Amino acid sequence: MDAIRTDRLTKTYGRARGITELSLAVEEGEFFGFIGPNGAGKSTTIRLLLGLISPTGGGARVLGKDIVKDRTAILAEVGYLPSEAAFYGGMRVRELLEYSAKLRRKDCREEAARLCERLELDVTRKVNELSLGNRKKVGIVCAMQHRPRLYILDEPTSGLDPLMQEAFFGLLCERNAEGATVFLSSHVLPEVARYCRRAAIIREGRLLACDSVENLSGAGFKRVSLRGAKEMPRLDGVRDFKTDGDSMSFIYSGEPAALIAELARVGLTDVSITDPDLSEVFMHYYEGGNV
Repeated sequence: MDAIRTDRLTKTYGRARGITELSLAVEEGEFFGFIGPNGAGKSTTIRLLLGLISPTGGGARVLGKDIVKDRTAILAEVGYLPSEAAFYGGMRVRELLEYSAKLRRKDCREEAARLCERLELDVTRKVNELSLGNRKKVGIVCAMQHRPRLYILDEPTSGLDPLMQEAFFGLLCERNAEGATVFLSSHVLPEVARYCRRAAIIREGRLLACDSVENLSGAGFKRVSLRGAKEMPRLDGVRDFKTDGDSMSFIYSGEPAALIAELARVGLTDVSITDPDLSEVFMHYYEGGNV
């Protein structure tokens, strides 16, 4: 069963764009990345999946349930971490975690204590006394303490220092290994490349690509670095051209035979042809609108 499946899911805000005909499938048990910069439509998609806003068109199912008809049942099985969580400032962390658990009608004290220890979160502090990073930790514990089947995380590491980011992803990997699905919305591409098996790229509310991270990183592109070329190569399919003294580099997406022939023509003292990383490929989706 798919943990998430959308079918031409659309949300408009009057004349403003939200998302347009988004069709996407996330398998149960996946660690899935949802990539795009601010304003691409990631948070709108998440709010639709959780039933926090209603679609303009199309539909979606989460854990086999309809996002409109079965909103309450979906929320019971999802751990959601918004990009910016708001809490009752006068409550202590322990009180807030207990309140969150009671809303789900679950006793989460043992799991909450374990998570707080892993994340070094002081439960005796009042929420309005906490730093941004510690407030983020509170949101993480609220999302994880009931051990849901699906985690939907919207920019989850903003505000966390590198050590806490490692601890957080360690927890997610453990839950994923136990069978939980992780839907990670992020513009931090190294996170997606490191932890996700598949990812989707969204641009201006539309899905540009959905594939394995390995395939997206390849995507027919090569990073070519040259030294000592006698002249500039004349090639179609060249982007991100850079020069530094007698060295030059570029991303190439054309035919390999044409590349080799042109490199032989211009003369070289050294050449390196490698796969680009995910961040380089991502930028080309956004620069050109497609690959």
